[in-house]
Amino acid sequence: MTPQATSLAEIASCLAGYDPQSLRVDLAQDFIAQMLPRPQQQERLPLRQALGRVLAADIISTLQVPAADNSAMDGYALRASDLQAGQETRLTLAGTSLAGSAPRAELAAGECQRIMTGALMPPGLDTVVPQEFTRLERADQAGQADQGDIVVIPPGLLRAGDNRRLAGEDLALGSLALSAGRVLRPADLGLLASLGQAEVAVWRRLRVAVLSTGDELRAVGEPLPPGCVYDSNRYTMCAMLERLGVEVLDLGLVRDDPAALREAFGRAASLADAVISSGGVSVGEADHTKRVMAELGEVMFWRIAMRPGRPMAVGRIQGEGHTAMLFGLPGNPVAVMVTFYAFVRDALLAMSGASAAPLLMLRAATTRALRKKAGRTEYQRGFVSRAPDGSWQVEIGGNQGSGVLSSMSQANGLVVLSHEQGDVAAGEQVDVLPFDGLI
Repeated sequence: MTPQATSLAEIASCLAGYDPQSLRVDLAQDFIAQMLPRPQQQERLPLRQALGRVLAADIISTLQVPAADNSAMDGYALRASDLQAGQETRLTLAGTSLAGSAPRAELAAGECQRIMTGALMPPGLDTVVPQEFTRLERADQAGQADQGDIVVIPPGLLRAGDNRRLAGEDLALGSLALSAGRVLRPADLGLLASLGQAEVAVWRRLRVAVLSTGDELRAVGEPLPPGCVYDSNRYTMCAMLERLGVEVLDLGLVRDDPAALREAFGRAASLADAVISSGGVSVGEADHTKRVMAELGEVMFWRIAMRPGRPMAVGRIQGEGHTAMLFGLPGNPVAVMVTFYAFVRDALLAMSGASAAPLLMLRAATTRALRKKAGRTEYQRGFVSRAPDGSWQVEIGGNQGSGVLSSMSQANGLVVLSHEQGDVAAGEQVDVLPFDGLI
């Protein structure tokens, strides 16, 4: 993956209002978008292995789907011109049309044909009446509906063309079926199969290295000395990355030692397209992480106008013959998750070749007044539910501290309060980023 040639300093010089000591969230997002490389390597995969992968090229339909007019349901195929206005229509049954069989010869006026879902429309017939809306008068009282029976159709039930699928109405020959950059979903794989494609070209899966820094951290299962904490950030980061479908390289814990940090970040940059670390980027932190990051490449250290998640590092660092994007996130667990979803998620999708698609926001009324300082973007944990009148409401509760990970587990969404927004009154509509499908 080849990085863009524009230097970080050049990107910063082109952003109006760029202030690394108090950077707006939207400017940080714009900055990151401009520094990213684009994918270069494609591979072809069988359809069953392509779920969640990013489509590398447009898919143009080589067929029309369906290939010919066919029935949308089980019933009776007929001519709309045979329908009687204001009275019952009586048609003579003339055989059966089954899915996968060639249609019979053209029927005479006043005749209809029993037809199954997906069966080709017989020549000259243009409408299908569902069988449950009809009455059958049998020529012979024994057996199933057969040649010569009378199909009785109530008046006012049908219009010409009802319950008929037209040739090419799903996909026309030569039309765009799927656009490059799409993250393939189950329906997309079915659509590709309907075109007879057994495999598809996708971008190579992005490789992302994850590590945590800090002498106070201990791995799960180790003894916990006084003043130390178990490392939870790698677990949340790896899980969030798994949801994105990238290849995750967990490089573990790195102690606060220049040589260890230099070796770990250099190795990460050699192995991965992007490196995500947590901890060591705050102002005044008693460690060497920021200095080592700066030694390995071009790195910006920001104080972002947001809460939680103020400190962050972004840049490009060098490994052995390879450049990787760096995202240095804060050490507090909630801040890690918030900054990941505010900045890193979309960046990794872009690096994977995915087309830009903003996260869906829900509008909900807050159940109580919220204090908010204008001049920063705030992400508050909340629980969204239905109000008695059926509208959405969100309750802000619990400890909102950036180190309180349990509050993220208890919430089902983030209330996003914009940069300019001030205090929020009870009952006021706010933006909510739902966790469902995200975390």
